[in-house]
Amino acid sequence: MKETIGFIGLGRMGQPMALNLLKAGYQLTVYNRTASKTEPFAVQGVKIAAQPSDAVVEGGIVVSIVTDDAALEDVVMSAGFLQRLGHNGIHLSMSTVSPATSRKLAELHARHGSYYLDAPVFGPPPMAAAQKLHICLAGPAAAKARVRPVLEALGESIFDVGETVGSANIVKLSGNFISFAAAQAMREVLSLAKKSDIDPVGVVEMLTRTLFPIPIYQYFGKQIALDPEHFSAGWIGVKDTGLFKEAAHHAGSQAPLADLVHDLLAKE
Repeated sequence: MKETIGFIGLGRMGQPMALNLLKAGYQLTVYNRTASKTEPFAVQGVKIAAQPSDAVVEGGIVVSIVTDDAALEDVVMSAGFLQRLGHNGIHLSMSTVSPATSRKLAELHARHGSYYLDAPVFGPPPMAAAQKLHICLAGPAAAKARVRPVLEALGESIFDVGETVGSANIVKLSGNFISFAAAQAMREVLSLAKKSDIDPVGVVEMLTRTLFPIPIYQYFGKQIALDPEHFSAGWIGVKDTGLFKEAAHHAGSQAPLADLVHDLLAKE
């Protein structure tokens, strides 16, 4: 029997990921801030934790995928979490957060003898359900080797970006920034097409079958063409482009386009 995994965060991404771990034969103890989201697991006999630390197995692996930096820090700093994870325990953080937050939390884990890995994912909920996620991974080599079977149950590809915690978050934020910049470009192109009496759906089909046959243009292009008034990157776009530009500025890297895209998204 495979080891018990703690799983924290059962939102649109976390729920299908946790279900895939069950299918792969892992025993789970799950926690979610909104208790109603644990019901699909309770009916399968999965143990439901009353607080984050109750999902932790001493010296084991706990996976978290929560909304933002503040939510992740709330989990780690909650009563008993780090103490219970203890010596050689691994916190596999799959949230999209700032590299600075990951580095800070990694230091906290190290003081308690445990490991923190950042492993954010690329892919929407349907890809999570189909075990087709692309996962970036950073942190100590021994800990990465131990969690690799867990990650293989969640996605189709794993990209190891080194032992420096925070690096995987940089790659994730970079991908998200490119995605939101691409969406903004597609929005402007299709607005011009519509005002010029050109079918925007036809423009998307032509561009994504020739110059840009890539999922991000196909995905956003279709949404914008069919419902331009209601398309929005939402708070995630503002959050992630903001985190990208903060990381760039902290590293001394110029990011004028990120500044512009963030300002545009913040005005929506």
